[in-house]
Amino acid sequence: MPELPEVEITRRGLLPLVNQTVKNVVIRNASMRWPIPVHLPQTLAHLSLISLSRRAKYILAEFADGNKIPSGTLLLHLGMSGRICLLDRNYPPEKHDHFDIEFHGVNGKSGQVLRLRDPRRFGAVLWAGLQPNQHALLAPLGPEPLDDTFNANYLKQQLATRSAAIKIAIMDSHLVVGVGNIYASESLFRARIHPETPAKNVTLGQCEKLVAEIKSTLNDALIAGGSSLRDFFGADSNPGYFQQQHSVYGRTDELCRVCSQPIKCIRLGQRSTFYCAHCQPL
Repeated sequence: MPELPEVEITRRGLLPLVNQTVKNVVIRNASMRWPIPVHLPQTLAHLSLISLSRRAKYILAEFADGNKIPSGTLLLHLGMSGRICLLDRNYPPEKHDHFDIEFHGVNGKSGQVLRLRDPRRFGAVLWAGLQPNQHALLAPLGPEPLDDTFNANYLKQQLATRSAAIKIAIMDSHLVVGVGNIYASESLFRARIHPETPAKNVTLGQCEKLVAEIKSTLNDALIAGGSSLRDFFGADSNPGYFQQQHSVYGRTDELCRVCSQPIKCIRLGQRSTFYCAHCQPL
């Protein structure tokens, strides 16, 4: 599943569409995780895309009318295997291309299309109106991991009564958003914390280290264009390269880059979890 870095890379790749005007909206298959609203072709007609932001793993596309008066925000989610592609408007759709927003060209250039490609159809295209942060999917979310509000004191307070493993805790989007399976394993390795450590037992000093390493890991992934394991490619169809820097994720029985002991894999919360028993003692 694309995680925060991959979604942010996708958002950045779509930025050339900002200030362009919608020409047409095509819904080929509305049966996604939630049905694509059938009113979108009418609602988005002739509106301009005025901003693209991200909240957790959602891309927020804000639209306005010709007078720059906001009309509402579209929520986009990549699901398990989805991609949002930025293509020439005449590029023919493929089997799993379910949703298009076609834009008028600018400065004499041919128009482009924002296209959702999702073989498993776990992605989402939803209309959030004028107050997207109050949408049911966004309102309960925790802080962004790269924001200052996500700090050691906050994390320690949130973990104080949690008996679940620290790996499961930091993947809870109510505690902090966007720390998925890849980056949870990598951050815990960098912080030298065993993934099965009960969350309430993590000390303030360990919280300081873990917060710093979550931020560092995510920033390193952004610089590398995210992790391309099976399905992820950016909006420009280029893969990410952070998987080449993975210290533990997906490296079962390979040697730790620090101590040369074999990397182990266990199941936590029904997810594969990778760690080094020597560098991350329980």
